[in-house]
Amino acid sequence: MTWDGQAYQDRFDRLEASGSDVHGEAELVMGWNPTSVLDAGCGTGRVARELARRGVSVVGVDLDESMLETARRLSPELVWVHGDLSALDLGRPFDVVVMAGNVLLFTPPGTQPDVVAGCARHVAPGGCLITGFQLGRDYPLADYDEHCRQAGLERAERWATWSKDPFTDDANYAVSVHRPTDR
Repeated sequence: MTWDGQAYQDRFDRLEASGSDVHGEAELVMGWNPTSVLDAGCGTGRVARELARRGVSVVGVDLDESMLETARRLSPELVWVHGDLSALDLGRPFDVVVMAGNVLLFTPPGTQPDVVAGCARHVAPGGCLITGFQLGRDYPLADYDEHCRQAGLERAERWATWSKDPFTDDANYAVSVHRPTDR
């Protein structure tokens, strides 16, 4: 899939200008008091920029150059990496790895286990992977939980929204927190 980074960013700029809170993901991540965050599938860097504004050291990774061009233009002082999450090796861990914005729904079918494993490799001891995505599409939540298990992570929390609304079986969105099982 090819994106238009500026058009994507414009959508969030319009939402924010209309008074919508576009920083729910960053607010939830801040609940873990991270000093470092990997924004995996960062897109135009909306979440990464907000976390950096709050004093967190952030690295953003995305496969789409158009998205990264916009991120680099808006925040050239941050670290933006062009990379495939399924093969990612940044050589360092992070307190939190976050995949916001349906990242796993936009990866090629069948690559989700490798994407989850690539992200899990970057979770520091005592850290977590936080992921949110829409349900009822081609990637079942049970599959995600299994891919996390295979990557050495166990579920710690789950909500229906980034603002921690309770998760129910009929939810159409899930925000999940997984922690390393052996750390």
